[in-house]
Amino acid sequence: MSKQDLITVKDIARKLPEVVRKLPKMAYGLALGSSTNPTKAGGLGWAIEKATKANPYGPAVLYKDTNLNYLQFNQWANRVAHYFMAQGLKKGDVVAVFIENRPELLAVTTGLAKIGVISAMVNTSQTGKVLTHSINLVKPKMAIIGSELVDSFSEVRGDLSIPSDRIYWLADQDTLKEAGEAPETFRNLAIELQSAPSYNPPTTNNVYYSDGLYYIYTSGTTGMPKAAIFSHGRWMKAYGVFGSVMDLQKNDIMYCTLPLYHATGMVVCWGAAIYGASGFAIRRKFSAREFWEDVRRFNASAIGYVGELCRYLMEVPAKAEDRAHRVTKMVGNGMRPNIWGPFKQRYGVDEVYELYASSEGNIGFNNIFNFDNTVGFSPLPYAIVKYDKENEKPIRGADGFMIKAAKGEPGLLVGKITERTPFDGYTDAAKNEACILHDVFEKGDRYFNTGDLVRDIGFRHAQFVDRLGDTFRWKGENVSTTEVENLVSSYPSIAEAVVYGVEIPNTNGRAGMAAITPHEGIDIDYAHLLEHLRREMPPYAVPVFLRQQQKMETTGTFKYQKNNLKKEGFDPHQSHKEPLFVWLPGTDHYQPLTPEIWENIGNGAYRF
Repeated sequence: MSKQDLITVKDIARKLPEVVRKLPKMAYGLALGSSTNPTKAGGLGWAIEKATKANPYGPAVLYKDTNLNYLQFNQWANRVAHYFMAQGLKKGDVVAVFIENRPELLAVTTGLAKIGVISAMVNTSQTGKVLTHSINLVKPKMAIIGSELVDSFSEVRGDLSIPSDRIYWLADQDTLKEAGEAPETFRNLAIELQSAPSYNPPTTNNVYYSDGLYYIYTSGTTGMPKAAIFSHGRWMKAYGVFGSVMDLQKNDIMYCTLPLYHATGMVVCWGAAIYGASGFAIRRKFSAREFWEDVRRFNASAIGYVGELCRYLMEVPAKAEDRAHRVTKMVGNGMRPNIWGPFKQRYGVDEVYELYASSEGNIGFNNIFNFDNTVGFSPLPYAIVKYDKENEKPIRGADGFMIKAAKGEPGLLVGKITERTPFDGYTDAAKNEACILHDVFEKGDRYFNTGDLVRDIGFRHAQFVDRLGDTFRWKGENVSTTEVENLVSSYPSIAEAVVYGVEIPNTNGRAGMAAITPHEGIDIDYAHLLEHLRREMPPYAVPVFLRQQQKMETTGTFKYQKNNLKKEGFDPHQSHKEPLFVWLPGTDHYQPLTPEIWENIGNGAYRF
């Protein structure tokens, strides 16, 4: 950490005029999100109807050649709501939504939200056993599938507990103009919506802060994906905070290429746009080459990001038109300190609203003062406590209570569980309890364990340091080591697998690495192994590196010794002559990791 990152009184004073200007809006936004009344009406549907009244003919959703104003989008969502009410869905029911970034995803989830139905935002990268688990976990009454994902869905359909006549299909095109022809055994939702009413349903005002809005899947720290409960109240908190801080106007457009099955895109970016009755421009998948072309085409004034996205944009050769756009604001997370300043300078972005939050957690930070190299400020009750990395637990003093980390010292971030900051958690109560710390500073108190190391840099601002435990982050996604270990170990030639994250120079997060032990006397077909892994898990979860061992090192309690493996990483000089393999970009097989390849990786010769 640089001393320049520490925030002083002078720094705060310098930023105050701009914050004071926004205070009335921020006060209103904070009030929207801080209500503790569980029966207060609000949420996504409520906010869309509010924005429609404020800006009915202003752009709401932009995608390719589609440009829907708020009135058109709201009427579409209303037809979704009325149709599914007629099908018997009611508040608290769950629908699995498996659609890639496009307007249909937004309309479907908004319509369901208006009747209090929870959308399970299934990760569109999932296939096989992971996809089956994610859908069955939340016990959906129905499923809505985009035609772009029919193949993945059809492979697991027989293992799902959804009645065959309750599975809907949406063509991969502008379904408002052309419904398409659904495959056999799928119901064409676009056709069935055509006769549904388009007026606001009365149920919108009966959806409360305490009601569920989404299930957002998170790797968590152990096992298969977990479904985090995301309530309308939590959505209102993000809507109020990020909306008022970003202060978007009716003529603003937010451009987002982030996957909308995650909260950063679906809640933060879209919520900020809805708050300002502003436009929301989306793209199916991120493209570094076409990013700024899209920004100019949509006339965007704000963008959503994750750190990896920013790194890719910095790798694109500089162009004379790098600043030929009207983007001045960006919101997201994971911006690396080494590119924070250069990114702002190159692309002319003034305001970086870095944030910290998790789908399941109760604590959040936002860079409302627009400082560099910080996840921002939080008014919520939290603490940063000393953490023992070796034994993987917080340090407690002689009195049995935890010890707060000193200013500038890395420590574990914990969020106090109160009426104002509840822990919504997961669908599984046992997993919820594993995330809660008891008797932290006094008997009876409870704190949510974020699993993240941060440091206090002054004036309730934090700086992200690292992610702990059995989850690491790669390509903007959380990867569960336990989940990947189980899938790697399911390969017939492999007896055991230990998975961990390793740093590759000049990349964000950690790439996956697996130490594997083959069955005695069995050779591993490394080309076939990669084919198997790519079929069983999302691309970001597939280990980039492999280390073949004869025997796994374990502790006295038979836990795998990951610390040494992490330290040695993929360095052939530290692998004790154990074979190393790598999946290089642009290839379809694992190949031996030679000292020459290792050196080239360190020199940035490959674009991971």
